[in-house]
Amino acid sequence: MRDPAYLTPQAIVDELDRYIVGQKTAKRAVAVALRNRWRRQHVEGELKDEISPKNIIMIGPTGVGKTEIARRLARLARAPFLKVEASKFTEVGYVGRDVDSIVRDLLEVSVKLVRDEEAVKVRPRAREAAEERLLDLLLPRPTQARGFTDRPDLSSSGTASGSDSATREKLRGMLRDNRLEDREVEVEITEEGSPFLQIFGGAGGGVEEMGLGGLRDVLGSLGRRTRRRKMKVPQAWAALTEQEVEKLIDHDKLTREAVTRAEGSGIVFIDEIDKIASGRERHGVDVSREGVQRDLLPIVEGSTVTTKYGSVRTDHVLFIAAGAFHMTKPSDLIPELQGRFPIRVELDPLTDEDFVRILTEPQNALTKQYAAMLATEGVIIQWTEDAVREIARIAAEVNARTHNIGARRLHTVLERLLDDLLFNAPDIGAQTIPITADYVRERLGPLVADEDLANYIL
Repeated sequence: MRDPAYLTPQAIVDELDRYIVGQKTAKRAVAVALRNRWRRQHVEGELKDEISPKNIIMIGPTGVGKTEIARRLARLARAPFLKVEASKFTEVGYVGRDVDSIVRDLLEVSVKLVRDEEAVKVRPRAREAAEERLLDLLLPRPTQARGFTDRPDLSSSGTASGSDSATREKLRGMLRDNRLEDREVEVEITEEGSPFLQIFGGAGGGVEEMGLGGLRDVLGSLGRRTRRRKMKVPQAWAALTEQEVEKLIDHDKLTREAVTRAEGSGIVFIDEIDKIASGRERHGVDVSREGVQRDLLPIVEGSTVTTKYGSVRTDHVLFIAAGAFHMTKPSDLIPELQGRFPIRVELDPLTDEDFVRILTEPQNALTKQYAAMLATEGVIIQWTEDAVREIARIAAEVNARTHNIGARRLHTVLERLLDDLLFNAPDIGAQTIPITADYVRERLGPLVADEDLANYIL
């Protein structure tokens, strides 16, 4: 399925159907957008560079699958994927994240994606090299003689060498048979991160918001230091393997591939784009909404952004925007930005029947997730069809009476339903518990009946 040549629009929709219920129109739109990328890459001549992606706006309430569709699409295509919230950005000149950080973050995702792929290729060799280093720590090799008087006894050197070799091979066998797990060795490790940057927001988020992303890149390498640390053999082997992986990866090639992947296959999902749309009646303090749109425009249109890995062009990055548009309309966006999102799809609100399907059909259905988690404690839960329908009915009813948060309501309802089981599972022992409609009504009925409680708990 991952071979791009076989990712036809229908195949993409079929793959998305395994995880997302309904929303055929949105699935078709993203499937065509992804297939058009493959088509562009196979166009010959100068026309290839003239074909730009057709960006998409998804319109629909929260919890109907907008983000999940984009995320699954990126995973299917093995493409760098970045989700950002439009409301977190501010116009140039204000304190907050600048839109160029979208491209920098996308490239970081791309670098990690390519690095992980390369690491898989070199890890067997890296593990072998790490094994040799670990054996050196467990049984240090004899030091070389440094002077005339330090020369070893030639008559016994062969015997000593053979003895060391035999001991080393014995240790190797014990290491591979996991018989040295309690032994400790001292390993030199590199600690990442600058204390200065940690003060301003951990992984650099605070530094970004102060507009000092470049400073983070420069100071990041200065903050690294190495130190020796004692650890158990399994942890030491893993740490040494990662060090060897870093040595075996061609970082220049990795960077070039990551830039190419971000430019040609990157997908940026801009959530809450309706929050930066300004209605006709809005003025004054609704600062910089239009300014953020104008700052976004060059990125979406196609521009070049400088990063620590080099320049990145956004001409062929696919942008998928999403918003509920309760208080605004897509036409409230500035005309130039509207024109850069030519495809608009409206996602349908979820019904009781959709909830039933969400609870049963997808490979990652919540009912399957909870059953798998409880099975680790020896507790087997069996969902009856009536119970699933009752859960779906309750979720839809609470959505209708309070805020409609779509399928996310199912998380709340199921967590409340299984609260006692999740807490007591380690103590009740192995047993099979059927989840019936009566079981659901007994635990959730009073909460649903009391509107005030439902507002706060469900």
